Formats: sequence, structure tokens, C-alpha cells
Amino acid sequence: MSTSTDIVEQFAAAMSSGDFGPARSLMADDLHFIGPIDEFHRADDYLEALQKLFSMVRGVENQATVAQDPEVVRFFVLDTPVARAPVAEWYTVKDGKIAELRAYFDARPFAPPG
Repeated sequence: MSTSTDIVEQFAAAMSSGDFGPARSLMADDLHFIGPIDEFHRADDYLEALQKLFSMVRGVENQATVAQDPEVVRFFVLDTPVARAPVAEWYTVKDGKIAELRAYFDARPFAPPG
């Protein structure tokens, strides 16, 4: 049986390599995501947004993972043409799937001009 940390690390590895199918298999159907720009209540909606984001990602530099089962927090730097953004993601894993994900980062570089 996988630990919460194993599940989150598998998810992160799949996302970093663009393997969206395996990433999706690790999410609960009713995954709740909240971040500084978007909020989703379905894994498929969140995955659609991730696919758009990762089409412009140049790299992901992992910094640290902290866990207290079932909670896992990952810190990384997301390298995009817009910015190198430090990100913290807080995952809650239930029944072997990612059930909740909260993302924290400075969204100002990604905001539309205006």
C-alpha cells in the first residue's frame, strides 16, 4: 500500500514528465483544488487547466517535501517563460487518491495586463 507521500511523489513525477493519464489516476474524481487564480471541484477540470499550464513549463525544480500522513506539502520552483515561480502545494490524500490540493504562489506575473 502506498503512503500519501508516495502518491504525491508519483503524481509530481507524472506531471513533470507530461504523463497526464497516470497523474489523473492518482486524483479522486471530486478533487477540490484551490489556488490564487482558480478553484475546481472536479479532477478533470483541474487536469485540463494543468495541461494548459504544463504546455509552457520549461522545468520543475523540486525543493522539499514535508509530510504528516495524510497531508503532504511540496515546495518547488516552476520555470515558465513568464516567471520562475516558487510554489507550495498542500495535498490531502484519502483512500489512496489526492482528494484536496491547495496551491500557494505569487500570481502577479501570471495575471493579465491591465
